[in-house]
Amino acid sequence: MTESQRQALKNYWQDYGIEYKQGPIDLIDIFGRTAPTVMDIGTGMGGSCIAMASEHPENNYLAIEVHRPGVGSLLRQAHDDDLENVRVSSHDVIEVLQYQIPPKSLDEIYIFFPDPWPKKRHFKRRLINPEFLRLLASRLKSHARVFIATDWGDYAESILAAVAETPSFINLAGDGRIAPRPHWRPLTKFEKRGMKLGHPIYDFVFCIKGGDNTSLKS
Repeated sequence: MTESQRQALKNYWQDYGIEYKQGPIDLIDIFGRTAPTVMDIGTGMGGSCIAMASEHPENNYLAIEVHRPGVGSLLRQAHDDDLENVRVSSHDVIEVLQYQIPPKSLDEIYIFFPDPWPKKRHFKRRLINPEFLRLLASRLKSHARVFIATDWGDYAESILAAVAETPSFINLAGDGRIAPRPHWRPLTKFEKRGMKLGHPIYDFVFCIKGGDNTSLKS
């Protein structure tokens, strides 16, 4: 952890941080307004989340990151850019979703380049599975969407398989298909690394049934 990250954790957590507790939080109270709320899971060093929050001040962004240097980096950037639409949780996302996020309260969820756990014996540690997707579905509003990106082919296959087991979701690109890359999605450090290694990038967009289920153009 750098000194600037350490100082950001010390000085800015009180402005942006959300402490973990086993009870629902009031998103309107936390952000001080009513606005579409996006949960960004696994924000890394925070650059992409900050870029999106800067570009879309009409949205609230709830960043989830357990890596403390990354949290410090995100806090510093949010403070330096004087952003009011970012809040940060540094706790396990499953427990945050289970205990803190009220049902049907999120408008979008982003999971960009989650840890692929590439060794087969570690596949069970991967975040995205049918149980996790069911939990996400319970916290999303009608019309809500989930955007996922990965540069690991077998992870992409397992994501499609998990969605196929989750009746609440529709793949907007069509069953078993990847989506076009969203034009607004920032290029992340992990994406650049994957591209440098020659990995193809897989994007997915899933929608809660009952919402706007218009298919994406291929």
